[in-house]
Amino acid sequence: MSEDSGKLYVCATPIGNLEDITLRALRILKEVDLIAAEDTRVTIKLLSRYGISAPLTSYHEHNEVVKGKELIKDMKAGKTIALVSDAGMPGVSDPGHRLIRACIDEGVPVEPVPGPSALIIALVISGLPTDSFVFQGFLPRKKGERMSLLAELLGIGRTVVLFESPRRVKKTLEEIVGLDPERETVLARELTKKFEEVIRDTASEILNRLDKTEIKGEIVLLFGPSKKAAGVISITSDKLREAVVGLIKKGMPKKLAIIEVAKKYGANKRMVYKAVIDIHEKDIKRQI
Repeated sequence: MSEDSGKLYVCATPIGNLEDITLRALRILKEVDLIAAEDTRVTIKLLSRYGISAPLTSYHEHNEVVKGKELIKDMKAGKTIALVSDAGMPGVSDPGHRLIRACIDEGVPVEPVPGPSALIIALVISGLPTDSFVFQGFLPRKKGERMSLLAELLGIGRTVVLFESPRRVKKTLEEIVGLDPERETVLARELTKKFEEVIRDTASEILNRLDKTEIKGEIVLLFGPSKKAAGVISITSDKLREAVVGLIKKGMPKKLAIIEVAKKYGANKRMVYKAVIDIHEKDIKRQI
């Protein structure tokens, strides 16, 4: 590819079916000076399918610091590089975003080459609301952090999308069931592949269904908005603030007032806390 200066192409690749690649992506992969792949063994299968012989190098979480510097140096010297992950759009829950950020910081042009994304595919076929959603990626490994985050996610009024491994998905479902067994949940597995499966039900029913089943393949887990939170989306920060101040004026400590207001409106405690973070009890009591 003839360029006056180097460039990074962020190139989406199929998440399963090798036919799910754009004509533009194929052209870019043929023309670049180098392809930086998460796993060269995976990418070589795609390249072989389409007769592409561009040089390959590995770029992944274990070599990203050293290899990232090398790739930046190559691009500043005029080389064009295509960044690809094992599946889908690079930069989503993988180290690709750090190379993209480095290019931006170093003034190296970055050009997206759109294509498949498990996140978007799972969302649109889930049947859950798509007008407002949260993508969390993978949950924390530590139980305390994971449970705290799950509780927060289950309390918001938006569809939530998670990536999960087949080894941990049952455990995650158990934790969701412990918090809200009737939550509308969707498990999307092996999307675009031969054994694609989409299960739509409550969290408890999906867990029961999977109880004696060995789960395999790539998984996207989604759950619908909190019905309680859906009813408080219209509640403004000013209204929450006013309610907390009212309780403090009656003698209630600020911390307890936040808890009581969250319960009353079915709001997340963090949402209430943000609305009143600058309030000081002593200032309010002076005004009484």
